[in-house]
Amino acid sequence: MEHCAARWTGSGATGMSRIAIIAAMEREVGPLIRNWKVRTMEHGGRRYHLFENGEATLVCGGIGAEAARRATEAVIREVNPARVISVGFAGALDASLQVGHVFEPHTVINAADGVRTECGSGRGILVSSTTVAGKEQKIRFGKAYGATAVDMEAAAVAQGAEARGVEFGALKVISDAADFNLPAVDRFVADDGRFQSVRFACHVALRPWLWGATIALARNSAKASCALSDALTSYVGHECRAHESRDGEILRDESLLVGLNPTKAGPESTSGHTYLGPEVHTRAKRQQ
Repeated sequence: MEHCAARWTGSGATGMSRIAIIAAMEREVGPLIRNWKVRTMEHGGRRYHLFENGEATLVCGGIGAEAARRATEAVIREVNPARVISVGFAGALDASLQVGHVFEPHTVINAADGVRTECGSGRGILVSSTTVAGKEQKIRFGKAYGATAVDMEAAAVAQGAEARGVEFGALKVISDAADFNLPAVDRFVADDGRFQSVRFACHVALRPWLWGATIALARNSAKASCALSDALTSYVGHECRAHESRDGEILRDESLLVGLNPTKAGPESTSGHTYLGPEVHTRAKRQQ
């Protein structure tokens, strides 16, 4: 079982959430929200669980662009955040990134329409795909966009935030390496973005040749979830400090990468992306 560091505790409610975090599934952020308060809200005919801690609110909107867009719209209307962050699992396009590496992209590209969103901080490119990317598609995305990693939701969250005049950022963790071929899980995603885990388990149980990849995926997901939760602890704390006013001005002069890793940056890949492993975040938290 993966060990996760202590979690961030907010400073108390302020009338609105400074940070709204959009994830696809609870298992991506389970260690982070374990002790957060939870309430429900309804939007567009769907009920969401809102997890809240001080100035941060988190919602798990489901897998895919449409689910992410709806969740972004819902949480912005509900809590009026200063910043929206897309978080969750991503597949590596850069072979030097391993499971558990956390990164903050500078640019998010929607593979469906080519729209680019600049995040204002971070390094590297994240491309959002309409489907789960297998090994061959990862190679194509890496060549076509010069991207570091691929996910399915960040571009939709970015465009939803931009449409409502809210700042956007992303924090992703590698859950499958560049040479890892994910099982075909798209068919087990419901129309509302929920993953049908029971159907998937039954499908895999009858196909022994999928057992190895599925076990590896579960193990990698647990490691990635702990790394992402530890990173978000530092990220959210840094973001709340960065949004504190001094004489009416918003302070934004410190890189979020510095906030995540106050001692030194991790190794740089050939694409110029600085990535941060889970050991960095654990060390950073001990220094706080």
